Amino acid sequence: MSFSKPNYSAATLTTTRVNPAPISGICVTCIDGCEGPCEIGRSALKGREVLYPMPFGKITAGSEKDYPCDFSHFNIQGTAVGAVGIEADSDIATFPAVDTTTTVGADGSIKLAFPVFTGAVGSTEIARINWEDVAVGAAISGVLVVAGENICGMDSNAEFKNGKVVKSPEMERRVNAFKRWYDGTGGIIIQANVEDTKLGVPEYVIQKLGIEIFEMKWGQGAKDIGGEVKLHSIERAMELKKRGYIVLPDPDNPAVQKAFNSGGIGEFERHSRLGMVEEESFHRTVAHLRSVGAKYVTLKTGAYRPADLARAIKFSSDARIDLLTIDGAGGGTGMSPWRMMNEWGVPTVQLECLAHQMCERLAAKGAYVPPIAIAGGLSLEDHIYKAIALGAPYVKAICLGRAIFTAAMVGKTHGNLMKEKMELKGRDVTEGYLSLFANGAKLKERFGKEFENIPTGAIGMYSYIDRLKQGLQQLMAGSRKFAVRYIDRDDIMALTREAAEISGISHVMDADKEEIDRILG
Repeated sequence: MSFSKPNYSAATLTTTRVNPAPISGICVTCIDGCEGPCEIGRSALKGREVLYPMPFGKITAGSEKDYPCDFSHFNIQGTAVGAVGIEADSDIATFPAVDTTTTVGADGSIKLAFPVFTGAVGSTEIARINWEDVAVGAAISGVLVVAGENICGMDSNAEFKNGKVVKSPEMERRVNAFKRWYDGTGGIIIQANVEDTKLGVPEYVIQKLGIEIFEMKWGQGAKDIGGEVKLHSIERAMELKKRGYIVLPDPDNPAVQKAFNSGGIGEFERHSRLGMVEEESFHRTVAHLRSVGAKYVTLKTGAYRPADLARAIKFSSDARIDLLTIDGAGGGTGMSPWRMMNEWGVPTVQLECLAHQMCERLAAKGAYVPPIAIAGGLSLEDHIYKAIALGAPYVKAICLGRAIFTAAMVGKTHGNLMKEKMELKGRDVTEGYLSLFANGAKLKERFGKEFENIPTGAIGMYSYIDRLKQGLQQLMAGSRKFAVRYIDRDDIMALTREAAEISGISHVMDADKEEIDRILG
């Protein structure tokens, strides 16, 4: 069987005329005269534009490859015996009593009200438009929000001196949106890539904007190249090329300018450079970030080959960084090449299992193992439980990228519709929000009059996390684990022999063998 669906996808707005061949994805009978609705046909007209999910700026995208092993190949163990972390009393050990808080940081001083945080919300248009909803949602939910790469570099109103950013209204907007609602739980992380570092973004956000948590970025699960966005004006393309980005096609080329003006070229691509990881430079960067005032330093790495994962874990251990986020293949994106999203990298389950093996080796030597977060195609409470269990005791949190974005966008969409409805009727908009959102009354009681200033996307995100919390509490109570820190690998079982072999988790037919022998004598 084929795990992929080449040559047609809703992501690229392509399809086939008849059933395709499973390997090539080409229609089994490709007929002369067909207009070519498939990726090959669209590429014949639009070329490189068809590399990416579309419409750009209005979507997030995630891999549709059906990997041979994922989190559905594990089930959560339940038990009727005892309670861990609480008195084993039916009136005390109720599921609402489950503690779903967690901590990260080398000293455990970054506290999260729930063990999730956002994916990097960076320089794509959809990220810019929805930032306030996601940032405020994170602040009122007590979780981390990550401001992704290239924000300052993409800011048309940014000011530079000697090639370094000295002011970025867009970055200030993003930081201030979070800080207004921040209550001490969670936090905001600013992320940097090659271009950000050259532009002096770390120094700017740490020293001038008071950012305490700074993240170095090696990559992500959706792609193994630098970030990219699409540009729809030649002036914007020229501006970003001057700032040091790779822009394709070259907007300074007269032939390209002519093609753009005639309509033959409709857009440009801005690309970031590839990072070049070296151990010495990694440690220099960590030391520099701390020297300019970063209280916490974190690292985000992607679905690279296992040796690179070993580098990420070992370097992070030696530098005593505060959080290592590992993003597996299948992860989401605001914009990445579509086939790359589906056909490169180590899938999340396998990547986490490799990470666990490596952490065990370091721990056996008495080395520091940084708090780890797992990302890559996760969305619901059972995913959170299984990912924490699979990587226990090292995995402390889960990065939810597209899922959190989805909740925020849906909350915003329905909030806008409700606002229009209430304004047409001449009624109080807040009254409409209270009837729309199940958690509206709770937030109104908590924030009082300020409730009307909470973006509805943030309410949607808060409501989604609240649902995840109760769902996780129920699963944990069924396992009799009453705090996140008590979840371990024995709390899940493998449903297939392949999943058991990959993970080292007991197959369902092998689980509890020793205890069974003890019980039965």
